Amino acid sequence: MDFKTIKVQLGESMAWISLDRPEVRNALNAELIGELTEAFDWLNSRDDIRVIILKGNGLAFCAGADLAYMKDMAGFSYNENIADAEKLSKLFQTIHFCNKAVIVCVHGACIGGANGIIAAADIVIAERETKFAFTEVRLGLTPATISPFVVAKIGNTAAKELMLTGRRFTAEEAKDFRLVNVVVNEAEMIDTERQYIDHFLHASPDAIAECKNLLRMVSGTDDRFNPIFMQTSVAIANQRVSKAGQEGLTAFFEKRKPNWV
Repeated sequence: MDFKTIKVQLGESMAWISLDRPEVRNALNAELIGELTEAFDWLNSRDDIRVIILKGNGLAFCAGADLAYMKDMAGFSYNENIADAEKLSKLFQTIHFCNKAVIVCVHGACIGGANGIIAAADIVIAERETKFAFTEVRLGLTPATISPFVVAKIGNTAAKELMLTGRRFTAEEAKDFRLVNVVVNEAEMIDTERQYIDHFLHASPDAIAECKNLLRMVSGTDDRFNPIFMQTSVAIANQRVSKAGQEGLTAFFEKRKPNWV
């Protein structure tokens, strides 16, 4: 398949997806969100693929939302904001409901919506110097569409610590919060990735799929039509058009502190 913002490489039983906007640290925009959703849908439909590995090209895994994309958001109508949020939620759902084993390797930065991607995945390998943050509240926004996946993964207590403060945190902290599975040095990333791939290839692919269904059922995130997905899209749309959201985004682009600081 022909993509502009990602690259897909197929191997025997495996597929590698690389976010490929290195000039903006793989920041999320509408095109990347759409292509990544399409790629996961496509790979999930293939019987010959058993493991999907997601990475980021360049200096960072993903620096959050693209600046031009954020400027567009600031001017979106309420309905446009809901439609946009639904597309982002669909990306996280597509990863979450994927029946293949999904490994994400992060480095450099994992900011904002990028944390929704890793929360929806199965295994997250973090390079030791990676910086993480849920920065939304500092922009007058909320991490709405990622919240069902993040809370399911790390729990309410950890989510409060990270989402309410908006602070940056380290890879080791991310492991302590259970947002990532393992922290390694850069030189160890490939070997660690291979170890997990080997584990998955020794397991029945049908059993992997059923086990993922089981875990989603036990955690209460097994319903693709769960109204929470729509509710979180509405929540972020409300916040984007709110006074706080508009002030936060305006202050960000004017490179000043918002009026609540």
